[in-house]
Amino acid sequence: MSEVAAEVRLTVDELAARAGVTVRTVRFYGTKGLLPPPELGPRRVGLYGAAHLDRLGLIEELQRQGLTLAAIERYLANLPQDSTPMDLAIHRALVASWTPEAPEAVSRAQLERRVGRALSEEQLDRLAAMGALERTADPEAFRVDPGLLPLGARILDVPIPLETLLAARAVLLEHSRATAHELHRLFRETVWKPYRESEPEPAELARMKDLAGHIQPMVAQALVTAFQRSLREELGEAARGTDSPSTEED
Repeated sequence: MSEVAAEVRLTVDELAARAGVTVRTVRFYGTKGLLPPPELGPRRVGLYGAAHLDRLGLIEELQRQGLTLAAIERYLANLPQDSTPMDLAIHRALVASWTPEAPEAVSRAQLERRVGRALSEEQLDRLAAMGALERTADPEAFRVDPGLLPLGARILDVPIPLETLLAARAVLLEHSRATAHELHRLFRETVWKPYRESEPEPAELARMKDLAGHIQPMVAQALVTAFQRSLREELGEAARGTDSPSTEED
């Protein structure tokens, strides 16, 4: 079954509304090749799916980070060919973490429009556990993380206990912070410190700082790609271990 044939089937107007952009923007990205074409539904109406929605969100996030359309095209071209909607949602969440947006205050109705579904109290708790939203004193008002919300909404239907989500988030935070700290130490000691000690001209120093800023997206993309490959390898090994016949004698 194709991605569009899965649960999410949206017209161009519905896609634009869910993503918070204009129909003109959706069509513009399509003409630039940043969005794959829709599937044709009844009466030849173009229908978009989860992959379109998450790819559109990633494009918007990359633009917010200051990347040009040409740079975005190169970024998307470097994504694994078998990237799923979940993979794209993870990429968007990671990109959003480069310069996190301030939490957005939304009503329950606005939140449900953003995720495209009605939300139960249990689902709200799951989103909160993932860091996608914060509850407020008003039970009908929330603060949401624009970068994490799409990923959180994607995970809602995965049968994972709330306690597991909380534990998984703690593991990810611990290891991502450790990785960021070690990479920063490595860059500071092997690149930045020797460069500063060479006493470069002010203009050259400013250029180096600018280049350092462009390294962050490349490192982030390398990290998320490596994580996805490692996770697939772990899952593959687990599946092979489950399927292999027992070697024990009766």
